[in-house]
Amino acid sequence: MPLFPPQGPPEATVPDPAPDLALAPLAQRLRPRSLDEYVGQRHLLGDGKLLNLLYRSGKVASLILWGPPGTGKTSLARLLTRNADAAYVEFSAVLSGIKDVREVVNAARATRKHLKRPTVLFVDEIHRFNKAQQDAFLPHVESGLITLIGATTENPSFEIIPALISRARVLVLEPLSRADLDGIIDLALADSERGLGSLGLTLEPRAREFLIMSSGGDARSLLNALELSAELASGSREGTRAGGRVTEAVVSEAVQRKAWRYDKGGEEHYNLISALHKSLRDSDPDGALYWLSRMLEGGEDPVYLLRRMIRFASEDVGEADPESLVLGISALESYRLLGSPEGDLALAQLAVHLAMAPKSNSVYAAFGRARSDARALGPLEVPLHIRNAPTKLMKELGYGKGYVYAHETPDAETDQEHLPEALEGAEYYHPSPRGREKDLAAPLAARRRRRAAVRAGAAARKAGAAKGQGPTDAAKALSQKAVPDAESPDWPAREAASGGTGAKPVPGTQDGKAASPAKDCKVAAGALAGMPATGASAKPKPPAPGPLRTDGGGDFPDDFPDDFPDAADEFPAEPGDFPGGPEDGLS
Repeated sequence: MPLFPPQGPPEATVPDPAPDLALAPLAQRLRPRSLDEYVGQRHLLGDGKLLNLLYRSGKVASLILWGPPGTGKTSLARLLTRNADAAYVEFSAVLSGIKDVREVVNAARATRKHLKRPTVLFVDEIHRFNKAQQDAFLPHVESGLITLIGATTENPSFEIIPALISRARVLVLEPLSRADLDGIIDLALADSERGLGSLGLTLEPRAREFLIMSSGGDARSLLNALELSAELASGSREGTRAGGRVTEAVVSEAVQRKAWRYDKGGEEHYNLISALHKSLRDSDPDGALYWLSRMLEGGEDPVYLLRRMIRFASEDVGEADPESLVLGISALESYRLLGSPEGDLALAQLAVHLAMAPKSNSVYAAFGRARSDARALGPLEVPLHIRNAPTKLMKELGYGKGYVYAHETPDAETDQEHLPEALEGAEYYHPSPRGREKDLAAPLAARRRRRAAVRAGAAARKAGAAKGQGPTDAAKALSQKAVPDAESPDWPAREAASGGTGAKPVPGTQDGKAASPAKDCKVAAGALAGMPATGASAKPKPPAPGPLRTDGGGDFPDDFPDDFPDAADEFPAEPGDFPGGPEDGLS
């Protein structure tokens, strides 16, 4: 970093790539000397675009350059500064700290005073600075003492403080295209002064293709591989044997294995896991296998991928194929037993199974609605009849009174209410018509009809008690309401004739007469005589919570972070979900 001597600041210039250009790497030697030599980023540098206008006008502004490695961030900062005739200071956030920032600020003041020139500070890897270090730039960028150009490979929304982003323009640099990389190769092979032109190399077409493919849009990676390939083909770095031939085999030896652009904690990680999740959801085993392979090749922890697919088995497959969850646990145990690479096949098998399984998010959506009610309505009271009653005092207070033990009934089912009074009749779970889940809809609907009849009977008894009627009078009044059975063949016509009010019928009554006890629905009047009141309420039901997102825009409910860090994307178990003590009805 340039520091000014006591007698006054010398003129700052763009730093030389290396004291001896011949010893610098090829990627450094071929840095563009003007905008005309710059390759790529036409969306920023084309005619009429922002950076083109800044460059041509000789001005520079505070910028955050966000893009993958090897896309020209540093070269762009140097070109803009040189053309603006500004003092240029460059350092890396990996090696610098607050002390270095203070020195730059002092130097900038001296440059402004003595030379009447602005100072551009280029900070490479600016995301490596913590919040306090980034805060140190704010007053000086705000005052215009420093023009800050930061380069980052990470999403600024996550890594740069909002106050700094608001004072700079964020520009997105894209990976270089095939045509861009092809042009860079041509330049390197033709330039005798800075490139490899003096070696007289011949690059075979398949070798060129391999170089471009393995670079991943990274010009630095491309040039490093090309330089090493040239050394292997010509015999040495000094090129003692001119006229070498660069073949695909030579490039393969030079490249060895592509270091994929994959940061397990950065944005690319979330892009890839999102692609895997959506491929599974859309029943595409080919896409799922590819994105799974991409993450494994990039060094992702297989256990993390297994956890995500196990979560998927509950979220997106659910009761349509409950065996998917079992297979997910089996795949996890298989991988733990075998390890890589043998255990990797269990991940592939699970991915294909999940992609081909019938899909349902009914459990996921139902849980979201129930959680929403639990949060919105607070700690509603547990109905007395389903409370635990381990002590005499609790029993005297009515705890457990009227509770029906399911295993003492013929079908091991009861029609008693299990929701708090304010939520009676609420329905969270709606089975999908797919897979195994389609067989759950009919029995669930029958149970809900029976419970509705019990609630109606309890409500009638409560209303009759308020009017001084006995249970028999209340039952008679209820039975005379002549609410048709929803299963009656003429129910649709009757419903239409009534004006389509949408009122729910009370099962167990038809044509004004109580149904036979042989029907699988209890008569509401019978409920008055034989079933306990369960706290049926005349209170209006709370509004149904809004639906969870179904537009594919996210993988998690709106009140959960979007798969960003993965510890937060799983529903946590609440303490006390499984209390100890005697079971209700068994004490």
